[in-house]
Amino acid sequence: MSTTPHKTTTVADRGTGGTAAGTSEGVLRRGLWSMAFTELWERYSFYGLQGILSFYLLYKVADGGLAVDPAVAAGIVGAYGGAVYLSQILGAWLGDRLVSPQRMVLYGALVITSGHVVLAFAPGIGGLGAGLLCIILGTGALKTNITSIVGFVLDQNPDERYRDAGFSYFYMAINIGAVVGPLTTGLAQNELGFHYGFGLAAIGMGAALVQYITSMKHLPGRAQIINNPLPPRRRPLVVVVALLFPAAVGAAVAAGLLRAQNLSTVVTVAALLTAAAYFLTMTTSSVVSSHERRRILGYLPLFLASGVYFGFLFQKFTAISILITERIDLHIGGWTFPVAWITTVSPLAAVLITPLIARLWNRLGHRQAGPVTKIAIGLTQIGCAYLFLLIISEATGHAEIPLLLILVFMMAAGSSEVFVGPIGLSLATRIGPEKFRSQMVGLNFLTLALGSSLAGQLGQLFTVIDNASYLALTAVCGIGMGMALFAARGPVGRLLKAGLED
Repeated sequence: MSTTPHKTTTVADRGTGGTAAGTSEGVLRRGLWSMAFTELWERYSFYGLQGILSFYLLYKVADGGLAVDPAVAAGIVGAYGGAVYLSQILGAWLGDRLVSPQRMVLYGALVITSGHVVLAFAPGIGGLGAGLLCIILGTGALKTNITSIVGFVLDQNPDERYRDAGFSYFYMAINIGAVVGPLTTGLAQNELGFHYGFGLAAIGMGAALVQYITSMKHLPGRAQIINNPLPPRRRPLVVVVALLFPAAVGAAVAAGLLRAQNLSTVVTVAALLTAAAYFLTMTTSSVVSSHERRRILGYLPLFLASGVYFGFLFQKFTAISILITERIDLHIGGWTFPVAWITTVSPLAAVLITPLIARLWNRLGHRQAGPVTKIAIGLTQIGCAYLFLLIISEATGHAEIPLLLILVFMMAAGSSEVFVGPIGLSLATRIGPEKFRSQMVGLNFLTLALGSSLAGQLGQLFTVIDNASYLALTAVCGIGMGMALFAARGPVGRLLKAGLED
């Protein structure tokens, strides 16, 4: 193992011309696609579960579900999604200070796999809770660190024009997994039952683990290095915190302070406080330069905008799932359309549009829109998608909404993700301070934590107000925030470029 970093670094360093350049390019492509396929299978399992989780909570016991109240179900799903991404802050810190990113991904994949196996075989709320907890912890270890590794791979190509395109293809792999996962687990759930769907998710995560183990030898040497090692004298404190935190959570549950009804609120507050702590730590750290500090401040409005964006997008697992169970006719002749397939249309639209958008960014080169404009486009588009849903909801009155129209809404909302998700990943690996690279990626994933928990709260709001008011509010917020961000693209863009100009 000790020779691998030397060999990888040597190849990358001499990739400046002739045969060496071809070798370096081959190493880059192999490393990028290895991580992309690992992420594809991990996302297959994650979204394969996510696609049927809401309905597992909402469906009657006779239909294989748990018959949970819709507001409570929305809160649980939102809190679970938020906790998955919130735990990635811990994973990013560990990958920077205690364990190399390469090993963090391996350990995370093992824990996630065990969680899916528990879900497949353990029934009821107890099995659900144990399985979800394993997935939360394992995903926290895996996600930010595998993204950092992708950044290390792309760093081997000095041409920054290809960075957004590279991350767009990596993000496409994420969305392919997000499509194929619910398609297969949804069909298994529809035909055989929920636990068969959970079992397929476990198989997918096993494939991710195998893919990663076989690709580890192709990773850059930096993936095996702890970027900012924690001094040995501070390690006992980490052990104490690791023991006290679960004890505190258990005490909160026992005291009734932490309940299913308020889980989304707790996770939302935790995400905001964690983000505030990270912004404060990085902007006040003595190892952060003035240019790096300006870039962090420029990222702040994009962080908030992206958090709201994902709150709207992830409503497909909360408010929109409730809408589907209440107002969508799933019967096509004598066959029932798998309910998870509806939410699958969203990432499918992102997958289909990604190659076109990535090719556009490559063709435009330095003339392409900046990251602020791209995220503004994504927000505006998803706001327009909710405006469309408002129109068709009102046009049908209290009647059922045609399946085709809800699928069109999912396509419009899902395709907007290509303007937000990969751009945030690319930014985090490019503008982050040198000593906080993995943790900057973790901060970017906090937008997903904030979005998931916000989607849970919005789903609970959806159950207490009329559909028209709810959809109108979402549409206005999306379009309004997109336009405001577009108006601020100049000053925010200049902050993001501080110290990075040619």
